[in-house]
Amino acid sequence: MVEITKAHVGFLGLGIMGEAMARNLLKSGLFASVKVWNRTLAKCEALVSEGAQCAETPAAVVESCDVTFAMLADPDAALAAVFGENGVLSAIVPGKGYVDMSTVDEVTSTKIGEAISAKGGKFVEGPVSGSKKPAIDGQLIIMGAGDKDLYDLVQPAFDVMGKKSFYLGNTGAAARMKLVVNMVMGAMMGAFCEGMALADKAGLEQSALLEILSLGAMANPMFALKGPSIMSRFYPPAFPLKHQQKDLRLALALGDSLNQALPVAAAANEAYKNAKAKGHGDEDFAAVYEATQK
Repeated sequence: MVEITKAHVGFLGLGIMGEAMARNLLKSGLFASVKVWNRTLAKCEALVSEGAQCAETPAAVVESCDVTFAMLADPDAALAAVFGENGVLSAIVPGKGYVDMSTVDEVTSTKIGEAISAKGGKFVEGPVSGSKKPAIDGQLIIMGAGDKDLYDLVQPAFDVMGKKSFYLGNTGAAARMKLVVNMVMGAMMGAFCEGMALADKAGLEQSALLEILSLGAMANPMFALKGPSIMSRFYPPAFPLKHQQKDLRLALALGDSLNQALPVAAAANEAYKNAKAKGHGDEDFAAVYEATQK
């Protein structure tokens, strides 16, 4: 495969995360070209105005690129981009690489990886930890698995998009790790929101709770960042609640498959389902606070 810093690279999926990640690849100036695709093509316009090229199908991106990255919403979207009409698979030939950075389950990632490999391509799964601001700042944490040669090849691209990347082994390992990470995050946010709600009902200042937490062993950037949103009950999406609930659901399925009890995660999942049913699915996952309100 061509050296990545001389390569034509593609990017599929320009949502909250994908647009920022693709923009960082473009701004780096490391690559011969950056070609983008999104299901709603109008979302490509901003990056095109900054120097990217736009393609009308995933296949058209892969055909003209040495390595294509993807950041898609869920397993269905990831599978459709690969196996659908004019999808990634129809354009894969030996020498091309595909790096799927979407958060999907192991079965989905393995299916994609096996199909890419069967046509002579190389595949890496690379889900990330981080939301909108880390994506914009190029500070994501990248969990990689799959073809080690491709993983090593795309390190300069990972360095542009993230602050640290990990190679975890065969395809599926990164998918499992990402679900574990997001399961912990979702359960933490659920507990935090219940604490904020209880403090309020008990006649305590939520701002005081935030400061007390920030000074002890439970201090963490997530509470500090999301606390003001919870207090204002305004949740601009950095990581949509519907995606957090999807990740909890996938983590619980992984637990079921391994006979691992996950009672805290299961309870958290019900809270996210409650908030989603109330119409907060497209808001930030901090909107799980609404599950605590009548």
